[in-house]
Amino acid sequence: MTSQSPSGEAARRELANSTPDLSAFWMPFTNNRFFKENPRLLASAEGMYYRTPTGRPILDGVAGLWCVNAGHGRREIVEAIQEQAAILDFAPTFQLGHPKAFELCTRLAAIMPEGMDRIFLTNSGSESADTALKIALAYQRARGQGGRFRLIGRARGYHGVNFGGMSMGGIGGNRNAFQAQVWGVDHLSATYSPQAAFSRGQPKAGADMADELERLVALHGPDSIAAVMVEPVAGSTGVLVPPEGYLQRLRELTAKHGIVLIFDEVITAFGRLGGATAAEVFGVVPDILTMAKGLTNGAAPMGAVAVSRILHDQIVDSAAPGIELFHGYTYSGHPLCAAAGLATLDLYEREQLFQRAAALAPYWEDAAHSLRERTKVIDVRNIGLVAGIELQPRPGAPGARAMEIFHRCFDEGLLIRVTGDIIALSPPLIVETAQIDEIFGRLAQVIDETP
Repeated sequence: MTSQSPSGEAARRELANSTPDLSAFWMPFTNNRFFKENPRLLASAEGMYYRTPTGRPILDGVAGLWCVNAGHGRREIVEAIQEQAAILDFAPTFQLGHPKAFELCTRLAAIMPEGMDRIFLTNSGSESADTALKIALAYQRARGQGGRFRLIGRARGYHGVNFGGMSMGGIGGNRNAFQAQVWGVDHLSATYSPQAAFSRGQPKAGADMADELERLVALHGPDSIAAVMVEPVAGSTGVLVPPEGYLQRLRELTAKHGIVLIFDEVITAFGRLGGATAAEVFGVVPDILTMAKGLTNGAAPMGAVAVSRILHDQIVDSAAPGIELFHGYTYSGHPLCAAAGLATLDLYEREQLFQRAAALAPYWEDAAHSLRERTKVIDVRNIGLVAGIELQPRPGAPGARAMEIFHRCFDEGLLIRVTGDIIALSPPLIVETAQIDEIFGRLAQVIDETP
């Protein structure tokens, strides 16, 4: 452990003179009562590191929240936002436009899978998910299939927190507190099998899990299902990697039954798997693809939805004169966010960060699987620069061990993410091999020292 890293009472003393009033901010996805008694704050960031209010470095093992793909504090993005704020702070995109939004969509279309060259701009991954669902329903209606209203998600899936995405998602904690759900939603099973534990990359067996869609088609009727939405790699539930052939089979079945296939790539787009999109990496082209997070390197809130030309043209060309899609947000294509997105795409291209992630993936895989022999580790899953380390739950206290490890890692200078008893790791794509060693070495020590 680092001698300078505080823990427990020492951490509280560290913050004694630098903590603001914590009472007003109702924090998202947070145990607010615990946090406000035991605050851990981030005050600045650069490169691979955050710093606490007292300047203590925290190695970022999760790219902020899966989003800071090019590393923190990138001057090019900062300057682009500053320059744009001085030129045009806001412009509506309802019946009007500004150049940066069109330029960004053109750039995005160029790196999307072939044919997916129509882009709708949002403000977050949650908004992208609900936008994609609306577009799928609008497409089915536009082609005379208005009876297709059912939507199919997947168990342990995460598609944000708006009502559409929450209903499509399959993480119980995100749904159970809210009785109201979008009606007509069903779910495929999660792409996880205990028999595939410690697989390196994609599990070899399990493509037939996609055939469960045939059961749902038979149950609900082939003309009632509008869309299937899945994460190519389920991230927030703990890094569930699809078996070889699974996504290909899902593509075949959705095409066979006239169902729109949506890939939620809020996490996997922009280099996380070694390509612009997971669709590119897996060689599977969906009909709709959602994005956010890495789109602006986390520097400004923005999302996007890439739509195939076929779907777009069906909706637009069959509409009555006037507005074709009654949907949008005040900040769709916000000038500052568009400037941040363009600067981020420039960085990705200039520094070849997607290719860099692909080159680092084998080293990352070996480092992740070095944790296999830890007695509390029951699975390691990886793909690209993503890893999930599943821990044996404490008897009668699921999730407690991982959360304690989360807190201990922070106090020892490492930021990780946990969900249940699973540790998720996804560093900025600028990570060096020495930092990969540090991430897994420090994590191994904390796991060993945590009962």
